[in-house]
Amino acid sequence: MSRSSPAPVAALSAVLTAVICWPLFGGYLLHRDAVATPRSPLTAAAFGIDGAPPRAIPQDGLLALASQVVDGGFLVAAITALALFGAGVGYGRLAGRLLPGAGTAGMLAAAVAGIWNPFVAERLLQGHWSLLTGYAALGWIVCAVLDVRDRPGWRSWAVLAGAFAVAGFTPTGAVFALIVGAVCVLSARPTLPRAAAVAGVWTATALPWLVSAGFSESPTGPVGGAEAFAARAETGLGTVGSVLGLGGIWNAEAVPASRAGWWAAVATGCFLVLLIVGSVLLVRTRRALPAAVPALAALALAVVLLVTLAATGPGLDLTGALLTHVPGAGLLRDTQKYLALAVPFVVLAVAAVAGRLRTWVPTGFAVATIALLLIAPLPDLAWGVGGKLRPVDYPPDYARVTALIGHDDRAVAVWPASPMRDYPWNHGPSLSPLPRMLDAPVVLDEELAVDGEAIDRSPQRVREVIDVLEAGGGPAELARLGVGWVVIERDAAGNVAVPAALDRLADDSRSMARVYDGRDLTVYRIDAARVYPPPGTGAWIAAGIAHGVWVLCLLAGLAAAVARLSARRSRY
Repeated sequence: MSRSSPAPVAALSAVLTAVICWPLFGGYLLHRDAVATPRSPLTAAAFGIDGAPPRAIPQDGLLALASQVVDGGFLVAAITALALFGAGVGYGRLAGRLLPGAGTAGMLAAAVAGIWNPFVAERLLQGHWSLLTGYAALGWIVCAVLDVRDRPGWRSWAVLAGAFAVAGFTPTGAVFALIVGAVCVLSARPTLPRAAAVAGVWTATALPWLVSAGFSESPTGPVGGAEAFAARAETGLGTVGSVLGLGGIWNAEAVPASRAGWWAAVATGCFLVLLIVGSVLLVRTRRALPAAVPALAALALAVVLLVTLAATGPGLDLTGALLTHVPGAGLLRDTQKYLALAVPFVVLAVAAVAGRLRTWVPTGFAVATIALLLIAPLPDLAWGVGGKLRPVDYPPDYARVTALIGHDDRAVAVWPASPMRDYPWNHGPSLSPLPRMLDAPVVLDEELAVDGEAIDRSPQRVREVIDVLEAGGGPAELARLGVGWVVIERDAAGNVAVPAALDRLADDSRSMARVYDGRDLTVYRIDAARVYPPPGTGAWIAAGIAHGVWVLCLLAGLAAAVARLSARRSRY
């Protein structure tokens, strides 16, 4: 198959994506870090200028804008599905570009490897659906960087900008793009102007979270978590085996059932057979390979070594020092997620095996063999990762309280202060959805706890509100801090300790009242509260420009890709 005929790769990617993502539609995904809501308001938090660290920028801004016209539950499911579909097509294109001799079999095998692997499964179970957009963009970025060199023109540069923008849906995805883009640029022996132009395009697409970081308030205390977020040894594999198999996520509960027992060793064995055989085949033909292939191989090897070493004693000490002393090093804390950078070479190795097999058997048999070795050992990636990802419908209390509070410049303090919840109506633990529902500043503890260990601390003004609530929730102190509402969420047992002062004074205080008492939520209104400190006009202008540039890059890339596809079709 020529590179101008990607239909089989797209068809296979669509089938695999449907098998995984079909259950995500028809409700709202609320699973660990994944939070989908019917509509996200256009708040300062959505655009990263509320003082919080930019963990989900520009993701939240795009969802806030798009959910004004499209249901947010559908948006999250659709973006997740598009990410997996794009990963399959992108890695298939990568194999076709760098290993044209592998033919149709190589492209199809690369698509399977890009979609169906432990990294995708574990990140979905952790709720990192948006991280997969950055993962999916890597194959496209490699091809776009090579296009900028081989056929410079506005279309090539626009496609590169669009690929960088897709990767930059989250800050970590932007870092993925920067590293892979830099490796490919350097492998092509670029001129200084071209290298500077690529860096400039990346910077433009990273503006939303770079600007947000400039308005972020420093937390009260050091950033920790090196040990808690290090790669974890899975059953029977050790850390090295887990990392080599693209697994080893830090959270043992975000692992498919098939990788929680001895079967994980079988799966990893099958995967490593493909990887080793493919690597040997690539080494034997190294003189005929484009320079990008050994560059991606070196990147994969470096990533595997660094992720493994980061889980050792010296590695943990070094990571801890970086987190403590280097601003922005929190992006490096979850080291296992950087295994995404090894995937471009992994899919090339798998494609090389399929290309060799097709010289012995028909293409269909070659692809089926590769698919069997990848899919059979990880069967529970199908159907929402074994049914663990199931959307929910929110209880009526959430819509009622959202309407009751409406748009307000006073803050809403959510209790319990911890952001993690275990709702009786949900399928497992999740973040609270209220910060993405309420059209007001929301105060919720940003302290992260892993296995009972406090990892981060909240900004000072958030900590002050939480301290008042923990001391009983005195209305006067809350009003002074700009808190006009307190919302109590019920846990799985249905009972939460309400701050004593709120319960005691609600019935006889003129400045405070219990205005809603439902099955899942209770709301207190504090009438004398001052306005919670808002971001300045300059912050809104900067955020608007940054997000606008990012959206323009995204749209330019899409338009250029469509124009290029139309031009190709017109030639045939």
